[in-house]
Amino acid sequence: MDYVSTRNNKKNFSFEDVFLKGLAPDGGLFVPKKIPLYSSEEMSELRNFSYKELANKIIFDYCGPRFNKNEIENLINDSYKNFSTDDVVKIIKIKNINLLELFHGPTLAFKDIALQVIGNMYEKILKKNDMNINIVVATSGDTGAAAINALSDRKNIKIFVLHPFKKISEVQRRFMTTVDSKNVFNIAVDGNFDDCQKLVKSMFADKNFSNSIKMSGVNSINWSRIVFQIVYYFFSYFRITKKDEKINYVVPTGNFGDIYAGYIAKKMGLPINKLVIATNENDILKRAVNTGLYKPQKVQHTISPSMDIQVASNFERLVFDVYSCDSDKILKLMKNFSEKNEIQIDKKELAQIRESFLSESLNDEETRLIIKRIYKNEKKLIDPHTAIGIGVAEKIKLQENTVILSTAHPAKFSEVVFNETGVKPELPENLKNILTKKEKYEKLSRDLTDIQKYILSLV
Repeated sequence: MDYVSTRNNKKNFSFEDVFLKGLAPDGGLFVPKKIPLYSSEEMSELRNFSYKELANKIIFDYCGPRFNKNEIENLINDSYKNFSTDDVVKIIKIKNINLLELFHGPTLAFKDIALQVIGNMYEKILKKNDMNINIVVATSGDTGAAAINALSDRKNIKIFVLHPFKKISEVQRRFMTTVDSKNVFNIAVDGNFDDCQKLVKSMFADKNFSNSIKMSGVNSINWSRIVFQIVYYFFSYFRITKKDEKINYVVPTGNFGDIYAGYIAKKMGLPINKLVIATNENDILKRAVNTGLYKPQKVQHTISPSMDIQVASNFERLVFDVYSCDSDKILKLMKNFSEKNEIQIDKKELAQIRESFLSESLNDEETRLIIKRIYKNEKKLIDPHTAIGIGVAEKIKLQENTVILSTAHPAKFSEVVFNETGVKPELPENLKNILTKKEKYEKLSRDLTDIQKYILSLV
């Protein structure tokens, strides 16, 4: 399969190019030149597949011919062997709510589902090409932990993770900072996630720097992250619905990657009615969908820190699609965004977005009440991001089958959950040692030069 940049649809890239580069050389995001559309017959066949069988099929369609079918199968089996459930994910029902639990991997967050595969892919590609790379990644809490778990102690790789200092939960931080591996470097940035993401994008844009260190990235700006997340939309659809039934997905959303995977699933033929963007008070995506104006505001620190984001990088991919893949138009829009800090989506394109997307938000008080109520009524502990998903689903009142993505284990936000329920969610026994292990990280300013100097001193 060939890929192009959202800012240049004339130059083709291979999957390996896309995988290793992360961000396109022109600052755009990689997207497939053509999205596969499954026929009714293919959909009927896929309905009986296991999760891993679905992963084999979907991932091969985006990664072939770089990886053959046997290689994909081995990658999938190796990547998911440490998950606590054979099906990788779990679907549970609370009264009329379908919760898709995505946190049964080694770091208890949905990011594991993609990043475990990515770790194994890196190892294969680097070994074959005799290459060394340096991965630089920004995290709002969970991506960094999942990336470190997937990449620690691997040969030919160093990973630098930027997290916002004192703006993620203790457990989220400790999943990163207690890993004692020679190839892992944690950087606590004096700023918010948007600052961290901006630093990473600036480093990619600095060609002298990025080329000199052979820089790569595993944020959701890396297309491979999107591919591996498509699978659980198909899997959950087939387990919940009958043939051709419509379905809705409510997705707690920060950087727009997870829900964008659902959008791609819809374009591949999955009968999705609406994709619901569930946000906290950092509601740039809600405002964009409802008004057409994509304009960041000051980041609010909330109890759902993985969504404390005002610049949702993957939104550019959606805008590219609704503007008929016109990269010249995207270049103009992104230039305007750079200069004026806003994008005004035209009426026609906004109407297209609304065909697939709805959005609603919850504040901290509303989120706390959901956590409290679900435990009181159902004896079920949920994390604040899942609570936002449930609350948004209740606000919108969709009629069809609806699935809420539960993206993190409640123990990653134990203080918030305990405050509302009186019950402290426990980490699995094999992970409790992170609460007592020594932490290791470097606290740096949000100055690009300081970050680059630090990285250069270690590569």
